[in-house]
Amino acid sequence: MPQKFFARSVHEVAPELIGATFLVDGVGGVIVEVEAYHQSEPAAHAYRGVTPRTQVMFGPPGFAYVYRSYGIHWCINFVCEPAGAAAAVLIRALRPTHGLEAMRRRRGLDDERMLCSGPGKLAAALAITKAQNGLALTAPPFAIHARSLEPEIVTGVRIGITKAAELPWRYGLKGSRFVSKRFS
Repeated sequence: MPQKFFARSVHEVAPELIGATFLVDGVGGVIVEVEAYHQSEPAAHAYRGVTPRTQVMFGPPGFAYVYRSYGIHWCINFVCEPAGAAAAVLIRALRPTHGLEAMRRRRGLDDERMLCSGPGKLAAALAITKAQNGLALTAPPFAIHARSLEPEIVTGVRIGITKAAELPWRYGLKGSRFVSKRFS
């Protein structure tokens, strides 16, 4: 996907990522769940402005924003919208399709459904760390391939947050058994 794909509203980009293939050094799969975040709402890391941690979120679009969640798990976001907007899509879950053995080894389990069914699990399976923060999504180690079919997408509230939790900014592939939590 070209950089201009990400230079749009986070609410246009997020659902269009469902069904796309995301690979890191050839390992990954089909995106089945994402969440949108924007500086205008208090759940976004960029809500309070530019910090060393959030600087990449302020643009330009088409870059990776990688952070630690609860000091334990790495999570990856795709920066969207024009520079200065501070919007990103959290990649929550994948259906593993490429490099399953590497993912199983990294996660220490065999259950294909559990390999990437949450943002921390996904990052561990794809060996995503702070080293990828700020890297262009349009160049190695990343590869993002547009979806070939128009999937049926469901929406719901975001997971694991307390601020702006009521916003229906979570998008998923309807009926996927690989999402982190079922949509109601």
